[in-house]
Amino acid sequence: MVLYFGFTYCPDVCPTDLLQIARALQSLGPKARDVQVLFVTLDPDRDTPKLLAQYVRAFDKRILALRGSEAEARRIARAYKIYSARAPQPGGNYTIDHSAYTLLLDRDGRFHDYMPPGTPSGRMAVMIEELVTATQETGTDPLFR
Repeated sequence: MVLYFGFTYCPDVCPTDLLQIARALQSLGPKARDVQVLFVTLDPDRDTPKLLAQYVRAFDKRILALRGSEAEARRIARAYKIYSARAPQPGGNYTIDHSAYTLLLDRDGRFHDYMPPGTPSGRMAVMIEELVTATQETGTDPLFR
């Protein structure tokens, strides 16, 4: 699994990283069938289910968007060591400050590795393919053999 926490109103980092993830999926070809990309919103107040569906489909139809309550989003983010906080802006608006790591998880949802913000799609594809290949060959994540 590829797990990314963000929000649809993000002006730059989230869309840039999602584009790189989508390009990595494309370059994986048939191996992308063994990869599930999840985008978890950190802004459930504004990110409606309809908006989330449109947003992730703009990058790749295989990306699934997940949305829960604000408390659920915080709890899940914390479980994966992702920082997030609402940051007020002038005029009563806000943005979400957050860690922008792309996480690689094994089939059981356990952490395997991470990619920092701005990781190019080629590097992402290599890291994802290594995990998929190792998991297919052994039936388990190489970190947990």
